Order: sequence, then C-alpha cells, then structure tokens
Amino acid sequence: MGGKVDPLVVGRVIGDVVDMFVPSVTMSVHYANKHVTNGCDIKPSIAIEPPKITIGGHPDEFYTLVMTDPDAPSPSEPTMREWVHWIVTDIPGCSNVARGKEVLGYVGPRPPVGIHRYILVLFRQNAPMQGILQPPVARAHFCTRVFAHQLDLGTPVATVYFNAHKEPANRKR
Repeated sequence: MGGKVDPLVVGRVIGDVVDMFVPSVTMSVHYANKHVTNGCDIKPSIAIEPPKITIGGHPDEFYTLVMTDPDAPSPSEPTMREWVHWIVTDIPGCSNVARGKEVLGYVGPRPPVGIHRYILVLFRQNAPMQGILQPPVARAHFCTRVFAHQLDLGTPVATVYFNAHKEPANRKR
C-alpha cells in the first residue's frame, strides 16, 4: 500500500507552523513567471515584490493570508521563529489577494544564512474584519497558531511553502 507523503509534513510546515489540516480551498502563488509549489526554490531577487496569489473558495466568504519565515534568523537556531512577512485580510473568495486589505506590508525573503522556508497560510474568516485588526507590534516571534486562535480563524484552508537562501553578492571589479 503506497501512500503519498505530504510535502507539508516532510518540510515540517505541519508541526513548526500549523497543525494538520485538510486543504479545502485552491491557492495559486506566482513570483514573476514562477509558479510556487511546495518545497520549490525561489530566489530572493525575484521575490522583492509581493507574489500574485489567486484563491478559490466562495465569492461570499472572506479569507486571511499570513506569510512567515519559521527559520529566522538561522534554520539551526530559529530564535526569532516565526518572522512575519505579510498579513492580508478580507480577501474575497474566488479572487486575488490584491483585493484584500493589507494589515502588514509585504517584505520579501532575506535569509541571512542557510535555507529558509517561507510559508503562505490561508484561513477562512467567519466575518469581514473591517479594519479591526491592528498589525503586530514586531515581526519577530509571531505565531501563526496564536494569531489564528485570537481571530477565531480555525485551521488553514490552504498552505504552500517555498525555500530561499541568500544569493551571492554581485562582485564588481
């Protein structure tokens, strides 16, 4: 009996960032021309701008997106786990993230050392947030689970992650 191994389990996204869940909404993530699939490599230089993200779901429902790095500052010593890169709420279903309300502005991947995982987690909201959510005081030590619990978001409906590492500096002579 051959079973398919979940890349979110293999990549320790389930465990480090979120608990086990059953995906119920489609989410497509693109940086420039590159489609993001679980565990793929994305160069920080193409991720300076926010990705284009389209979601499925229901048009009469709203969603929240959180992007974090659980490996900050270093995968071997993630003392700043999780570092939050982006929060968008009130994203209408069957649309794109650009239609939501940005609560915390996007900051692209900047891994100082090692290979970092960047996790995009989508939650279904119970109702529109309508500006009630304030951005976190700091980006370091964010916790996706606590955030979801505080807002009564439940378990994720979709998650995708990619890896990135520091790019070599351009050497000019």
